Amino acid sequence: MTRPPVFWNNPPDAPGWRARALAPVSAIFAAATARRVARPGLTLPVPVLRVGNINVGGTGKTPTVIALLRLLAERGIAAHVVSRGYGGTAKGPVRVDPIRHDAAQVGDEPLLLAAFAPTWVARDRAAAAQAALADDAGAIVMDDGHQNPALAADLSIVVVDTSVGFGNGRVLPAGPLREPVAAGLRRADLLLSIGPPAAQEAFDRTWSASIACPRMTGRLEPLRTGMDWQDMPVMAFAGIGRPAKFFDTLRTLGADLRGAQALDDHQPLAPALMKRLETQANALGAQLVTTEKDAVRLSPAWRGKVLTVPVRLVLDDPAPLETALDRLF
Repeated sequence: MTRPPVFWNNPPDAPGWRARALAPVSAIFAAATARRVARPGLTLPVPVLRVGNINVGGTGKTPTVIALLRLLAERGIAAHVVSRGYGGTAKGPVRVDPIRHDAAQVGDEPLLLAAFAPTWVARDRAAAAQAALADDAGAIVMDDGHQNPALAADLSIVVVDTSVGFGNGRVLPAGPLREPVAAGLRRADLLLSIGPPAAQEAFDRTWSASIACPRMTGRLEPLRTGMDWQDMPVMAFAGIGRPAKFFDTLRTLGADLRGAQALDDHQPLAPALMKRLETQANALGAQLVTTEKDAVRLSPAWRGKVLTVPVRLVLDDPAPLETALDRLF
């Protein structure tokens, strides 16, 4: 995904003339999504937990899936992840093997998630889920599946990044949404808003009246790895939904951010690009550093040259999610 248009971040009550001009196209897009999600999904004999979003781009779904897998593991549940494998060529169903597969085959997010639980990639997510069941899955976690009707969900979590909220509140291409907020949240069991307190408060002021489902709040925090980032000169690059969040994380850690390169979401880290970034880092006297999700797209030749900053989701109050899981397990 390339950088989104600036008007997507306009206030909902002042979306701008471009958004208004694109409203007829957005209505067609929204109607098509509504028809698709109305189709009945396959009901499985194990619980299906769906993590998705209403916005396009990154909202924190992958850290949410990782946190959910941890909670399920604590309950002794052998959960498997089912993913579309965005950016990968594999049609599947195939179980992701980090030793045999790379991001070009299975996508970067499944490659990362495979480190936490068995992860299946397929264009047909129902087929992937059936393959997981044959491999003794005790639950299915459907990654980025809120608008995918392949499986009937027992628990649906919608994730939103409070730094952008739901943007101007308009559906593609007039805004950043896959479907209207009201329609998307009607199918959600929980809304998880991720961001620091100030951003949560700003989100509340704009969107609280639109939220009709239970809500949790949380934040992304760097994983404690023993790395001392204080005053370390770094040249950062990130091909995630919102690269600026990663650059802010490095500043929060105390790193000396001498350069920052925002890439397109899921952008391949080709040798020429990496060589250019390395040249820039050397000129700045800085260490190359990237996100955990970008790191899985690095070739073996570059993995030893680039540091990573893993982040994990911290829920302010996990009780709503724990209660929901109590009903299922």
